[in-house]
Amino acid sequence: MPLQSNVSASSSGSIEAESTQSDGKTFQQLRNECLQKGVLFEDPDFPAKGSSLFFSESVPVNIEWKRPKELCSDPKFIVGGADRTDICQGQLGDCWLLAAIASLTLRPELMARVIPRDQEFDSRYAGIFHFQFWQHNKWLDVVVDDRLPSVRNKLIMLHSVSNNEFWSALMEKAYAKLNGSYEALKGGSTMEAMEDFTGGVGETYETKSASENLFTIMKKALDRGSLMGCSIDVKTCRNTDSLLFLLLQLSSSVLNLCWFFMYQITSSAESEAKTTTGLVKGHAYSITGLDMVNFRGQNIQLIRIRNPWGEVEWNGPWSDNSREWNYIDKADKARLQQNSLDDGEFWMEFGDFRKNYDKVEICNLTPDALTDDTKHQWEVNAFEGNWIRGSTAGGCRNFIDTFWTNPQFKLELQHTDDNHDLCSVVIAVMQKNRRKLRKEGLDLETIGFAVYEAPDDEDQVGKDFFRYHPSKARSRTYINMREVSERFTLPPGKYLLVPTTFQPHQEADFLVRIFSEKKAEALEMGSNVVADLPAPPIPNPPQAETNEEKGLRKLFEQLAGDDQAISVRELQQLLNGVLSRRKEIKFDGLSLSTCHSIINLMDVDNTGMLEFQEFKVFWEKMKKWIMLFLAFDTDRSGKMSSYELRSALNAAGMRLNNQLLQLIGLRFADEDYEIDFDDYLTCIVRLENMFRAFQALDKFKRGRVKMNIMQFLMLSMNV
Repeated sequence: MPLQSNVSASSSGSIEAESTQSDGKTFQQLRNECLQKGVLFEDPDFPAKGSSLFFSESVPVNIEWKRPKELCSDPKFIVGGADRTDICQGQLGDCWLLAAIASLTLRPELMARVIPRDQEFDSRYAGIFHFQFWQHNKWLDVVVDDRLPSVRNKLIMLHSVSNNEFWSALMEKAYAKLNGSYEALKGGSTMEAMEDFTGGVGETYETKSASENLFTIMKKALDRGSLMGCSIDVKTCRNTDSLLFLLLQLSSSVLNLCWFFMYQITSSAESEAKTTTGLVKGHAYSITGLDMVNFRGQNIQLIRIRNPWGEVEWNGPWSDNSREWNYIDKADKARLQQNSLDDGEFWMEFGDFRKNYDKVEICNLTPDALTDDTKHQWEVNAFEGNWIRGSTAGGCRNFIDTFWTNPQFKLELQHTDDNHDLCSVVIAVMQKNRRKLRKEGLDLETIGFAVYEAPDDEDQVGKDFFRYHPSKARSRTYINMREVSERFTLPPGKYLLVPTTFQPHQEADFLVRIFSEKKAEALEMGSNVVADLPAPPIPNPPQAETNEEKGLRKLFEQLAGDDQAISVRELQQLLNGVLSRRKEIKFDGLSLSTCHSIINLMDVDNTGMLEFQEFKVFWEKMKKWIMLFLAFDTDRSGKMSSYELRSALNAAGMRLNNQLLQLIGLRFADEDYEIDFDDYLTCIVRLENMFRAFQALDKFKRGRVKMNIMQFLMLSMNV
């Protein structure tokens, strides 16, 4: 489903944010209501209860929800400007989020989008605040009350160095609400939050294998306002964030001993994850600066990094009190070491950075390449889609029998880049709402995508195409990240994008964003609902009937009464008797529901009964449908794969889009993603019934029908 097409990638800043409140009320409306009533806002959508903190278990300690005015005498929303030093990690394993917030503070104009400046603890205070986040191609306005989780009058989650500053704690609460709970924020990628703060597009660099000009790339990114984070891989589960979070899950007796010391000493988990150089494995850091200085006649590249804990720093060369600072120009030293404190921020030489850190995440506000100096106005095509087991969750190319059933998108690159003969394109595939679904036991799927040269038609490309055509581009790997994105330069032409999970049958909703330097056309393949149904065959007159028809007439007349017509139960008896003699069809008999659908399709005189002439017309259809079923029941088990339903329906003259195929798969497929003969027949009869009904409404031309999905579903409710 297309979301928006061909818009500037930089236009999101002016887009109005949508309210997320269940009652539809905006921040201004809710605040005004509270001021008029003289009450403080209490958020019914994110109550001050344990369910807002945890989804996997009950709250393991006596946590109190307190408003800032209950925690200090003179609370402020922001003290002296929002700064990266305002961010100190609490007991939640969300360093990835805090690292992104610290990067955000370097861009005041982006901060103003995320943190609207119309709120404070003044005469307009009503216990309500709001923040704006980008989610799946739109901006959302998230309202929260200012009740914050605390123990012994101290905030236990994100907090500021200043005890009376609360913007960062409230922002974390709003982000927790957006994702369902505080616990849902445990563990993640800095890129995820950076994209939610900007609507930008991410790129990841492996420091050990990146090009030699990585410093230049990162410097250019910082100059362009990109947000950046970095991390050190950890090969064990001794992740500081995870262990700190486990502290909250200890028994209450142990916790009573721990809370007293919580703010006095460093966690033992921290020392386990911390290296001898002061760096922490499996931990997210912000990149807040890059610079060059002259050191003993040589130009040295430096990088400034911040630990969201607000402490624990690099202790090697160029750390706060290292001797290297004594050998550079005093002006450079004063400029770079304005705050030489144990605040979690430190400098290090870029070579040491590459040796110690493994990954750099860069969130670009536009898809401009960081390897050149050209800036462009990018075009964006965005689509929503779903991977649904049994119909459109086909898995990667390793699973050729189902790979083709994944949603497919066609991209036409018509115009080359300026001064080039190729087209620049950035493709990003993002899975949606996975944090919110953690409480249901779901987590990130392993995702990726492939790009092929596309055929000219707009129908879903079939299995044989992928069997014999290699991909022209693809994601570097399949990975369990929220988003995978890659930059390509491709010749002008038509391309087919196939986003997938790695394994088949894995369900998720996704967003595809396609950025192109020049205007490009994009569409979802097979998105039309189309039927090309032949006219019903004219039955033979009695004197010209075949031996098969004569045998059917004899059986029909045995069941029919004086009115020479059969009821739904008599039709069931007749068809089950005839079909049971055909050894190639394995089934347990047709249901009454299927026979009702057959009568609805064939009963042209609306008597609720079938005459023999009507039955003969149906039998000709039935024989074709049986041959189609047998073509896909390759093992003669009496069942066909639900993934093959698209092909079977296409052969019957009916093309459905992904949404309808997903609904039909959910309705008729069993737990093994198979459809038996009875359900297959019910499905195909009802579909023809719906298309015939639409034709009867004079919405067709030359036997070819097109309809939108809402019309189709409305018809399906009445047939």
